[in-house]
Amino acid sequence: MLSINDLKSGSLVMIEGIPYEVLEVKHLHMGRGGSSVQTRIRNVKTGQMLARNFKPADQFEEADIEKRKITYLYGHRGNFVFTTAGNQKNRFTLTEEKISDKTKWLKPNIEVEALFLRAKSQGDRLSEEIIGIKLPIKIDYAVKEAPPGLRGDTAQGGSKTVVLETGAEIQAPLFISERDVVRVNTETGEYVERISKAS
Repeated sequence: MLSINDLKSGSLVMIEGIPYEVLEVKHLHMGRGGSSVQTRIRNVKTGQMLARNFKPADQFEEADIEKRKITYLYGHRGNFVFTTAGNQKNRFTLTEEKISDKTKWLKPNIEVEALFLRAKSQGDRLSEEIIGIKLPIKIDYAVKEAPPGLRGDTAQGGSKTVVLETGAEIQAPLFISERDVVRVNTETGEYVERISKAS
């Protein structure tokens, strides 16, 4: 079992039988030696974010989660088809609910990590279920639509909304054009840098 002192960003714990990922932890010290932690946690199954405070007496079961590499193939009507890395024949489908807001960052042949939650079922048999995916932090995308920049635009000034090949919209510098390739931070949705210019 984990105590509040074991919680850190990225920890995966079970709270009331539900797997949560710890996103932020702040230790609060009150007068007369009392302390607690303030956390921001994400329900791994639904993607719902919560703010919760825990006391020193609280304990957590570490979620038995295994990460395995899978490759995204394509999406169709809210279903997303993946294959296990290195085995194109082993295909399976995940729903939009399982992937939550990560769907906008998926592009064909990208490798992601599947999060398998393992749990003991009746008769002590081990069952496992995919409860979500973890994307690479930075991914490169082609720009599908970009409004034209204005004369006199510089690399320093302003930003505009551009549409990526996946349909995701991000804020990018004014000098970004259609068919440029840009690197995006998938955790924050922010533009990082231009990788190549449109030819």
